Amino acid sequence: MIPLFSRSFILSVVLSLFAVGVLPAAPKAHPNTAGWSPLFAADFSNADTKPGDWAFESGVLVAKNHETIWTKKSYTNFVLDLEFKVAKESNSGVFLRSGNIKDLLGALEIQVHENQDGALYGMVGAIYNAQPPSKDMSKPVGEWNHFTITCNDSHVSLIFNGEEVFNVDLNNWKEPHLNADGTKNKFPKALKDFSRTGALGLQGLHGKAEAPVWYRNVRIQETK
Repeated sequence: MIPLFSRSFILSVVLSLFAVGVLPAAPKAHPNTAGWSPLFAADFSNADTKPGDWAFESGVLVAKNHETIWTKKSYTNFVLDLEFKVAKESNSGVFLRSGNIKDLLGALEIQVHENQDGALYGMVGAIYNAQPPSKDMSKPVGEWNHFTITCNDSHVSLIFNGEEVFNVDLNNWKEPHLNADGTKNKFPKALKDFSRTGALGLQGLHGKAEAPVWYRNVRIQETK
């Protein structure tokens, strides 16, 4: 049994940690996003995109070419919730906290993919070239999938169709071109040194087929 004074001391430490801003735990289920902000306004006023690159069609965000749509705003800690649907050979992705939107290898990308591409960890639900999902939770072509992505400083997690498929600490990626599991990657900068603040983006029609991809209910809630 812990002595009373020890329990009181522990409680005071815990409370003090919360007072200075301990990061909230990542959700373990898809959240209720009622009242959350849409990542992109219907008129694209908060988006870095060119006319004709993307469109809203009956509330669904549709890529018209290979161009990525970016937020004008930079985000640090947040929960991003969205649904996506792919066609045969679709290849897209969700970019996180880009410090330079011209450098696609300078930001994490959560893969939105119909299948496995030729790159290491290129499957849907992976952090591209860095972290695979623990299992394949994808639905068949033409059905809607659900992502909840949480970024809290160095911690990044993904709930994919109701199950958490990774929850990682980027500080474990300590060297350029080297993943935490010892495999090689394409990144000239260690993931621990990636920007923790930046624009969020949805990749356009990528890959040889440039097959269509659809997004809906793309909503975000910032955290401390």
